[in-house]
Amino acid sequence: MPEQDFNLALPFARQTVFSPESVMLAVAGREYTYGQLGQEVAHLAGALVPRLRSRRVGILATRSLEAYVGILAACWAGAAYVPLNLKWPEERLVALLQALELDALVVDENGAALLTPAVLEAAPDLVVLPAGLAKEAARPGQAVIERTALDTAPLPGPAQVRADAVGYIIFTSGTTGMPKGVMISAGSLDHYIAQSRFWTRYTADDRIGEACDVTFDLTVHNLFLCVEAGASLHVMSQLELMAPARFIRSHELTVWMSVPTVIGLMRKSGALKPGVFPSLRMSIFCGEPLPVEAAQAWAAAAPNGRVENIYGPTECTVVCMRQTLTEPPVVTPSRGILAIGEPYPTMAVAILDEKQQPVAPGMPGEIALCGPQVGLGYFGQPELTADRFRLLDGRRWYLTGDLGSCDADGVFHHLGRVDNQVKVKGNRIELEEVDMHLRRAAGSELVATVAWPVAYGSAEGLVSFVAGSEREPEAIREAMLESLPRYMVPGAVHPLEALPQNVNGKVDRRALVALLESGRMAEAATAPETVA
Repeated sequence: MPEQDFNLALPFARQTVFSPESVMLAVAGREYTYGQLGQEVAHLAGALVPRLRSRRVGILATRSLEAYVGILAACWAGAAYVPLNLKWPEERLVALLQALELDALVVDENGAALLTPAVLEAAPDLVVLPAGLAKEAARPGQAVIERTALDTAPLPGPAQVRADAVGYIIFTSGTTGMPKGVMISAGSLDHYIAQSRFWTRYTADDRIGEACDVTFDLTVHNLFLCVEAGASLHVMSQLELMAPARFIRSHELTVWMSVPTVIGLMRKSGALKPGVFPSLRMSIFCGEPLPVEAAQAWAAAAPNGRVENIYGPTECTVVCMRQTLTEPPVVTPSRGILAIGEPYPTMAVAILDEKQQPVAPGMPGEIALCGPQVGLGYFGQPELTADRFRLLDGRRWYLTGDLGSCDADGVFHHLGRVDNQVKVKGNRIELEEVDMHLRRAAGSELVATVAWPVAYGSAEGLVSFVAGSEREPEAIREAMLESLPRYMVPGAVHPLEALPQNVNGKVDRRALVALLESGRMAEAATAPETVA
């Protein structure tokens, strides 16, 4: 491979030659081999190449054949792929399509349902539909066509791409109400794959579960490490997400990766029993703090594998730190969660104060990251990029907004979000610390605390939410008073059938605040349980 060629589809292209009969993708009840997908991808890439201007291809699809063909075809053509959230309202989708100036948009059946006249008007000149669907173009010169009807010749091999070319753009929530588009270079992802290969050690025999939407960067890890190894990716539908334990067993998965909330939901339903997942050799958790008790319960359910807790913001290419569950576990003091461990060898970590100066050893501060995995910045937001990506002592760092510390052994600990530090009646409180005591008092991992109500920038109190607990709210509060000062104990504990989750499966604290503000607590307490 030439040094300047960082095409993200190159490992996939190799597998189409050397392992054409091996299953690469299992989705929607069907299996597709590397050879079959190679033909589909090369065909679509051939249609994309003549249209590349911005070198950005939108993916309005997820958990579908179209989503993965679109992603790999964009990479094969030498463009960046841009997953677009199917849950975005029309106004937001139109605004982002206008800003992105995409060269093409690949949609699946669910994405096609979002192609209103306004969305089509903002869409690029090429909109690729799944077979059997038809839409009328919004304007002259726009081609809205089924993928199988494209008449261009296949692109015989992946186009050459430089290391600094944008590989993908993934949107995360933004404080302004509009999502932030994180740009990651092809070189950064190539480096990430090389570093992750050492500890994941995926092989062609691995069967990797996919529990996430393609708008979540855990899918970057799963997809690209999967195709490099020639393994198979098994994508869960929304319905299968309701019973992930059954999916793991029926597909005999060897690798599982998800947010920790899944563990709590399985324990609540009684699905997480010792020895229930004998096929799993590795289980990876990311995106939220991993309670030690939950990690140990999962380890007992998967006795033939190991559990990894990983840490990394989207802005630094998926993951850059990890901690293996050991016996005894490496626990974050006063949190009851697994440490985030040590960084990849090529990444540097610093704990900084508010002036971006290193704090004293063992003291808390903001986690900052430096190294080849640090992203290019935010799409179309130079001021925000300049604020979060800083040049410090001649090196480019990303300020994560996460609180952390480093212990005497060089192990790093995650202490929550900077913006989850609140003041209640003059007392500074970290919500994650309250949650640790709440989990213990409630006997459940499915908990969350918010500051509410908030007036003039200051919180008047705390309110907690618990799912899957058999204990009464007042008994939970009394138990918390045994280990916390009164100002850190929530004024109310609300039992819920399920905690609201965002598209990535993380607990959505904003949704909880919205419930309190709307007065819909009684309705939420009986809401049907979901797993994301």
